[in-house]
Amino acid sequence: MKLPRLFQASNTRGVQAEQQALVFLQKQGLLLICQNFYCRFGEIDLIMSDQGTLVFIEVRYRKNQDFGGATASITPQKQRKLIKTAKHYLSQLDDEPYCRFDVIAISESTIEPQWIQDAFQE
Repeated sequence: MKLPRLFQASNTRGVQAEQQALVFLQKQGLLLICQNFYCRFGEIDLIMSDQGTLVFIEVRYRKNQDFGGATASITPQKQRKLIKTAKHYLSQLDDEPYCRFDVIAISESTIEPQWIQDAFQE
């Protein structure tokens, strides 16, 4: 089945935003552990290490700042889904490290991604 052109373009931009976020975070000294972790509860875009802290990162792209922009798109429901997915990931580890949830917000009007550390709590 061929996808509509609109979906393909937006999906491609989402992949580009994730790659841009990854490069930005690596320049900040974070190390990639996993990209696009999927399980039955959802997906985590990036899982990285920041000086011993395990960081679950949600990358959000919005073309403009209408309706609050990229950061406003992370609803409480989305946060719960990310937390549940992260708990599933952690259940596979022998030891549970200190963790946090960060957000990378990208829009066409910004030059550099906006990095929000400890964006929400479990």
